[in-house]
Amino acid sequence: MKRYKLTIEYMGRDYAGWQRQADVPSIQQAIEIAIEKFSGQKTHVQCTGRTDAGVHARGQVAHVDLDNFTKPMDEYAILRAINAMLQPQPISIIKVEIVAEDFHARFNAVNKLYQYRIVNRTAFLAVDCGLVWRIGKHLNVEAMREAAAHLLGNHDFTTFRDSECQAKSPIKTLDRLDIIERDYDGCGGREIIFETEGKSFLHHQVRNMVGTLSLVGLGKWQPKDICTALEAKDRTKGGPTAPADGLYLTRVDFK
Repeated sequence: MKRYKLTIEYMGRDYAGWQRQADVPSIQQAIEIAIEKFSGQKTHVQCTGRTDAGVHARGQVAHVDLDNFTKPMDEYAILRAINAMLQPQPISIIKVEIVAEDFHARFNAVNKLYQYRIVNRTAFLAVDCGLVWRIGKHLNVEAMREAAAHLLGNHDFTTFRDSECQAKSPIKTLDRLDIIERDYDGCGGREIIFETEGKSFLHHQVRNMVGTLSLVGLGKWQPKDICTALEAKDRTKGGPTAPADGLYLTRVDFK
């Protein structure tokens, strides 16, 4: 028996999230079925962080234990075998590594990078529909950056926590929240990318922070209103939950 670390990329819009559920497609289920098809082994694939329905990943990490195969297979051969069974689904194993038997994709993670993508233009999206949040009205990026600075550090993030969050504590440390602006289409459309890092996040925390910051960008809130919302420790005092479409688990760092 060997433990393998999997780095995974997927488009989540047609899935009910990472976690296996009855009667609906999930990322975990698709990968476990693919592994069983090529190896004959029933497995339990454990990930770093369970993404919600519609959320994407460029660098999700999971681990799985596999018995020896009937013929020798290195990591690259295993990668190719799993991917062959996953096609044509929008899920790709982009790296396979043998790791120590005590490696755990969730408990050994020390940092996660999430990206949230907004396209700011009036025209509807023909290519990136389902992959970003389109906001038609102009967003003030500098105001959002000023507001985002108030969220950095160690806080009680209850205002940005989903009511069904199962975390034992709302206290989290936000190490980075940068807002990057770039041209999207050469015709005045802008892509605005929120990059946020921390060891762990509450359920819907990133989407709730982005949704609240969008109110600042639209001029409905002032940057200082973020402080008032944070200090309220009340979800009803925060802004809307941004759609799942724009959220990506991009990178996981391990100790």
